[in-house]
Amino acid sequence: MTNVYFIGIGGIGMSAIARYYNNLGYKVSGYDRTPSRLTDALVSEGIDIHFTPDCSAIPQDIAQTLVIYTPAVSESMEEMVYVREKGYEIVKRSRALGKISSNAFTLAVAGTHGKTSTSTMIAHIFTQAGTGCSAFLGGISKNYHTNLLLSKSRMLVAEADEFDRSFLQLFPDVAVITATDADHLDIYGTHEKVLEAYAEFASQVKNTGHLIVKKGVRLDKGNVGARIWSYGVDGPADFYAENLKLRDGGYYEFTFRHPAGEIQACTLGVPGIIQVENGIAAAAAAILGGISPAKAWEALASFRGAERRLDVHVNRAGKVYVDDYAHHPAEIASALQSIRNMFPGRKVCAVFQPHLFTRTRDFAEDFAKSLSLADSVILLGIYPAREEPIPGVTSELIFNRISCQDKILIDKEELMDLLKTKDTDVLVTFGAGDIDRYIDRITALIGA
Repeated sequence: MTNVYFIGIGGIGMSAIARYYNNLGYKVSGYDRTPSRLTDALVSEGIDIHFTPDCSAIPQDIAQTLVIYTPAVSESMEEMVYVREKGYEIVKRSRALGKISSNAFTLAVAGTHGKTSTSTMIAHIFTQAGTGCSAFLGGISKNYHTNLLLSKSRMLVAEADEFDRSFLQLFPDVAVITATDADHLDIYGTHEKVLEAYAEFASQVKNTGHLIVKKGVRLDKGNVGARIWSYGVDGPADFYAENLKLRDGGYYEFTFRHPAGEIQACTLGVPGIIQVENGIAAAAAAILGGISPAKAWEALASFRGAERRLDVHVNRAGKVYVDDYAHHPAEIASALQSIRNMFPGRKVCAVFQPHLFTRTRDFAEDFAKSLSLADSVILLGIYPAREEPIPGVTSELIFNRISCQDKILIDKEELMDLLKTKDTDVLVTFGAGDIDRYIDRITALIGA
């Protein structure tokens, strides 16, 4: 095999695998629907990308070409039809990651929220501790400015994505499960099916390994052969924080309790109580993977976060702008509660772009309840991603249920003009669609 071709190369998970094969010296190329900062970065690294389906751009040497695709791409898309008809070797992204991880000591993080920050923290700990690791991340690390870390170490850190049951391709040595909320019901159908998939993932952790589960998370552990540990931010658990003290800017200092003792005066390089919780999970995974507790927290003090995860772009007197990838009701509620703690007594304005028609339909009431934690809400139209419109499903399903009085529903093209006239104190943008394309403009406006 000399060529690796990606259908949907611009996705965060796909791009990490593309970078992996490119670094190994394969000829990497691919298709994506729209250009982005991520595809621009891949092109700068020597990867050929096109944005209109073009079967002639696919390497013609079928025997020497592996095709990797994301299930977010329709099976009827012409390049997918072409490679199947021509007999190319074709694998899903999840299968490719599973194969890469099969010969490594794998630490995997699963959960409907928190997995990107936690896995990025784990990778940072191993890198800073000198052990090193390779890491396939679901976001861009702000310490390393990439979603892929490469090392000669056998350690591999992976984000275990529940979408399309992708995480069932992984058989980790150490696994973290942060949350098992209902999501991706277009795939699973019911919350019970989601829970069944998480139980299956948990059972796939090696019998000689470790499963770390957030305290209170609903999970059937009946078939788990690995040793099970608990973590939490509000103790008691196997790993937890106590004596939390809020410092300026939403940063915390606390004592970290673990089965062998405690580490006092722990801090994280990022603010927010939710990041403390993620840090505890990351420290637990690193410790069970062989890192000393002291080295783990020394590393986490220099952690700078992942892009679009409680990502503070402006923080000056009277003006704050935070961006977050949250696109599930529980994620939004958690982020808003963290922001409230970070900036106590301040007025919070939330901008939200719903992601997927099915998710909007399934969780409209929960989205409204979460967004109502803000003082004001600016709601945008639904970002469709891979879906066709569903009759009767619009952002109004959420909007009409939001309880705060200061709310408005607008098209995304109207957002900047509205923000120019709106006096905001703490502004936060949420969404997994294309709202990230407004980050730089909002930062310039709020920070001016």
